[in-house]
Amino acid sequence: MLPPPDAGLPRELALLFAPLHKRAFGTAVGCAAGLMVSLATAVYLLRAPNPGFNLGLLAQYFAGYTVSWAGVLVGGGWGFVTGFVAGWFFAFSRNLVLAAWLFVTRARSELAATREFLDHI
Repeated sequence: MLPPPDAGLPRELALLFAPLHKRAFGTAVGCAAGLMVSLATAVYLLRAPNPGFNLGLLAQYFAGYTVSWAGVLVGGGWGFVTGFVAGWFFAFSRNLVLAAWLFVTRARSELAATREFLDHI
């Protein structure tokens, strides 16, 4: 969640430090990856006389994938699953690193602010 507007933090910084929504980011990356695998397979099939690249190796990673029109759907599904997992993990990792960095930065700032506390007693 974003902090309230009166927290003294400019909106641009609030958006910069806002956590990524893991499921939404995973879905977006999954849709893009599934679409790319499907499009690559379709382009490969349409350019059959001179394909230019070998997509048959995707069968080593995606179960049931073949370079065919049915493979367009299977590859799109596997591309979505693979992209979703990669996107979710990226968002999770980014949120974890950002939270740890903010915690350490805040702790250092509070320690520096109270370092001379006992000197005034």
